[in-house]
Amino acid sequence: MRQGSGYDNETGEMRKISQKLENPLQGMSQAELIDAAEKYCTLHGMEEHLKMFKRGALLAAQPHNFDTVKDLTEDERVRLEEETTHKWRQPAMMYYVALISSLAAVVQGMDEAVVNGAQIFYYDILGISGKDTYHTTLQGLVNSAPYLCCFVLACWLTHPLNRFFGRRGTIWISCFIAGAASIWEAFTYSWPQLFAARLLLGIGIGPKSSTAPVYTAECAPAPIRGALVMQWQMWTAFGIALGDIVSVIFVNITPDVAWRLMLGSTVVAPIFVCSMIYFGPESPRWLVSKNRHEKAYEAMRRLRFTELQAARDLFYMNALLEAEAEMQRGHNLFAELFTIPRNRRATMASGLVMFMQQFCGVNVIAYYSSQVFVDAGRSRSQAILLTMGTGLVNWIFAIPGMLTIDTFGRRNLLLVTFPIMGLCLLITGFAFWIPNVNAQTGVVAMGIYLFEVAYSPGEGPVPFTYSAEAFPLYIRDIGMSWATAVTWCFNFVLSISFPTLLTAFKPQGAFGWYAAWCFIGWIVILLVLPETKGLTLEELDVVFSVPTDKHAAYQLRKTKWWIRKYLLFQHVKEIPPLYEHEALSSL
Repeated sequence: MRQGSGYDNETGEMRKISQKLENPLQGMSQAELIDAAEKYCTLHGMEEHLKMFKRGALLAAQPHNFDTVKDLTEDERVRLEEETTHKWRQPAMMYYVALISSLAAVVQGMDEAVVNGAQIFYYDILGISGKDTYHTTLQGLVNSAPYLCCFVLACWLTHPLNRFFGRRGTIWISCFIAGAASIWEAFTYSWPQLFAARLLLGIGIGPKSSTAPVYTAECAPAPIRGALVMQWQMWTAFGIALGDIVSVIFVNITPDVAWRLMLGSTVVAPIFVCSMIYFGPESPRWLVSKNRHEKAYEAMRRLRFTELQAARDLFYMNALLEAEAEMQRGHNLFAELFTIPRNRRATMASGLVMFMQQFCGVNVIAYYSSQVFVDAGRSRSQAILLTMGTGLVNWIFAIPGMLTIDTFGRRNLLLVTFPIMGLCLLITGFAFWIPNVNAQTGVVAMGIYLFEVAYSPGEGPVPFTYSAEAFPLYIRDIGMSWATAVTWCFNFVLSISFPTLLTAFKPQGAFGWYAAWCFIGWIVILLVLPETKGLTLEELDVVFSVPTDKHAAYQLRKTKWWIRKYLLFQHVKEIPPLYEHEALSSL
């Protein structure tokens, strides 16, 4: 290990655990590996698979040395080679799992988007229009009700729901509730009724947003995990675009019917998710956590081409999880998010990216762009049509993020896109000083669209991907609950405050406020956010064992080195990588 890879000021026991997590099979002879496979199969009643697990154990110890397994079939050798040469060649079931999570994301995206169009109707119909503080507060409260429910209650239901119903069951329950809430929203006749319906919608959003990315992350192989998990955000963006399209379709009918159809249309996507979810496998890692190893092997076999790959991955996963379990010190899992250094760093990092997902200003656009365009002098139908453009741009430009998140990396995508987002928000706000209405609308639209171009491959997909992989298995449900509670908390803060902020500080000040947060976020991400690409979920324990002060000091040295080399064109000595896996990946 190189500098900082777990050798901090923690106890000697924790240092040993970090070493073990880096390679739990290191130093074991072939005889010891075969003996470990025999014990594993005997302990979990899988003697009929013993031969395959013996071969899988040998391969798990040296995954790139196929010669350790003497009797490889031609198909097994081809599939093992394809893991490096054709990483996107995966079983259809792996993509079915990603599809389920994607459709669950469409549910969420539509729920977020249709309120953008509906609000320009129901403010008047439900008697909460007006620019005074009382009415703008009510507007923000109704719009933000799901996110209030998420961070107060719904996200914290993730752990008990996952514990009793599994990943699939939690997704089914939350989508069912989201569908029911959609129907209720369409049949409300006062703002308190709509507020209550949207609170129920929050119960459907919270556990789903916490669980679906984790479900994909726990099923996916490491080389494409980021790209598959980021489908959550990509198809959330598609759901937003679809919600905007629905708003365009219904905008010109009777106002009291239009907003009801907009909100009620979101019932369709949950029906598909609830119908599909139980045809997919349960998460192998969740099954292992419940000591259901036979079922975990069956699930893994559906997610890999060969039984050898399934046995290898399950055996290696179990070895890592056994080492990881030693990290648990007590029974108060929430406290361990902050008291165990490895967990605390994951908690801080995931909280940071989730906080910035809101305070970068994106949901000001997602929820209020129609109102912003109306304020810029456009009609209702024109405003909704322009808003549809933001949704489509958001979805389309998530594709570059999908193609680069596992190569360019999570951290680098954020560092490149945050300054661009800040500049675009400044352009959007300052455009309101342009006196000509057409020119003003054009520059506002350009600023918003370019913001979405930068947001979609960066702060759009990274937070949920990052949070879904950052925590150890034993605490992953609680950790993801924390992360999603953070994003929904500040989503609520943003949603309830923006109408008042817009009235008090005008568009220039409101957009300038969130531009400032983009630049602040860039600095903090540079200093404290570790990279997580290309490693198994369990191997990330080593990454999060690096103390934050050492990580920040290293990044400052790296930034200085980068400036001298690429901006000043000086000849400078290479800086050793922070993690050993970085050195290996460069070979």
